[in-house]
Amino acid sequence: MSIDTVVPESGKSAYNNFHFAQAVKSGGILVCSGQIGTNPDHSVPQNAEDEFRKAWQAVGIVIKEAGLGFDDIIEYTSYHVNLSEHIQAFMKIRDEVLSEPWPAWTAIGITELAVPGARVEIRVIARIR
Repeated sequence: MSIDTVVPESGKSAYNNFHFAQAVKSGGILVCSGQIGTNPDHSVPQNAEDEFRKAWQAVGIVIKEAGLGFDDIIEYTSYHVNLSEHIQAFMKIRDEVLSEPWPAWTAIGITELAVPGARVEIRVIARIR
């Protein structure tokens, strides 16, 4: 079974500097690395909803680079700093990009993420048609 990397322009520095692909295709699925919602200068937005929207936009860039769309997502995991404080806002923004049939979802509360001040990281698995 082959493994093909998916590295959009926005992920090339991470690929080269930190040695991971934004996603890989293998066996009919796309497995995406976690995406954090940052501003163009890599800072975290002050507003949680802005951050969550940017995180989903980052997911969209990766799956689009693979030739897929949000309707191809079959599972996602979201990692949350202060999960209970932000889960309602996260679900509101999630519903802007995902719809029925809903993918499987696991939400995990954590203490910190790789980007200081970030509140969420989203990892997805999508089908390849």
